[in-house]
Amino acid sequence: MVKILYSRYLLLLLVLNVFYLGTTRAEMGKFYFKDFTKDSNFKSEIALYGDAKVVNGSGEFLQICGSGAYSAGRVMYKEKIKLVGEKPRKLGKSFSMYFVFSFSNDNKGDGLAFVMVRDGYNLEKFDNGSFGLLEKGENKFLAIEFDTLKDKEVGDMNDNHVGVDVGSFISVTSRNVSSINLKLKSGEKLQSWIDYDANSQRLEVRLSKLGKDKPFKPLISCPINLSHLWKEDGVLVGLSASSGNSTKSANSTQICNIYSWSFKLSTPPQWIHSEALNPNAINLRSENLIPKQKKNDCALKVLGAFIFGTACGALGAFMVLFIWTILGNRRLPVVPVDYALPAKEVDCEMTKIVDEKTIKDDEMKK
Repeated sequence: MVKILYSRYLLLLLVLNVFYLGTTRAEMGKFYFKDFTKDSNFKSEIALYGDAKVVNGSGEFLQICGSGAYSAGRVMYKEKIKLVGEKPRKLGKSFSMYFVFSFSNDNKGDGLAFVMVRDGYNLEKFDNGSFGLLEKGENKFLAIEFDTLKDKEVGDMNDNHVGVDVGSFISVTSRNVSSINLKLKSGEKLQSWIDYDANSQRLEVRLSKLGKDKPFKPLISCPINLSHLWKEDGVLVGLSASSGNSTKSANSTQICNIYSWSFKLSTPPQWIHSEALNPNAINLRSENLIPKQKKNDCALKVLGAFIFGTACGALGAFMVLFIWTILGNRRLPVVPVDYALPAKEVDCEMTKIVDEKTIKDDEMKK
C-alpha cells in the first residue's frame, strides 16, 4: 500500500515538474534594468555601440548620443531571440517592452528608436543614417521611432511624433505626440510601453510622463505579422539614436538618455486563437475592419465554444478526480482475522417460546 502511494506521489511530482518547465520556458528571453549602475551588472547582458556610454549624474544612466556634427549610438541585448517557435507548431511569440528616456530640450536631432534587426546586422556601422540605422541592402529592420526631426523626404508630419517603420524610414503608421499633450523634446523623463501580441498580430505603443499609470488607450495600434517578417531567423533587439546627420541637422546638440529598460518574450498558450488581422488594413477606417458575420458562422462559433467548454470541463473533472485519488483516497484499516468479533448467535428457543405464547393468547380470546 505504501509503495503504491509513493509511486503516485512521484507521478504527481513529475506532472507538476513538466508543467513548471513549460511555463518557465515561455518566459525565456527577458531582462530588467531598473538603472545602469555597476551593481546591476547590465554589461553582461547588453552591449554598447558608437557613442553610447554610462553617465554618472543624479543616478547612473545611459547616454546614447551626444553633441557634435553627428553623434549616434545604440544599446543592444546580446541574446538572439526568435519570434517563431520551433517545429512542428511554429507558433508566433509575443513580447512586451518598457523603458524610460528623455531628450534634451530645444535642440535638433533625429530622435530615438526601438529596433529589431536580423542576426548578423553590422551593429558597429552607422553611416549617418537616421536613428543610427542602415536602410540600404539587406538591412531589414523594425523600428518604433520617437522622432524629433521633421524630415520631408520620408513624409514626417512634424518634429514630435511616434511612428512604425518596417524596412524603411517611411512610416507605415504614425501619430502626433501633441495629441496626448506631450512633447518629446521637453527635457522631461518619459516612459513608453511597446507590446506585440502574436495571436492578434497587433503592435501597440503607449507613452506618458514618468510616474503616470500605463494608458489604457494606445497611442499607436498597428496590425503587423512579425513572424512573417523574419520567419525563423533570429533577431536582436535594442535602442538606437542619433543627434542628426550632416545633410539634415548639422551640428546638432540633442542628447538622448535611457534610465531604465525591460523586455520580456513569451509564447502564448497553444489553445488561444484569434483571427489574424490584415496588415494591409492600416489605411482602412475602423468600421471596415469589423467583418460582417453570417448566421451560419455565428452558429458554428457557438457550437465550437460549447464543445470547447465541455472539453475543458471534462479535463478539469479528470484532474480533480486524479488528485483526489492520489491524495484523498485512503483505505480503511483491515482488522486481522484473529481479532475479529465473534458472530452473535440468535436464541431460537426464546423466539419459539414467544411465538407459542402468542398463539395461546389468541386461542383464549376466541
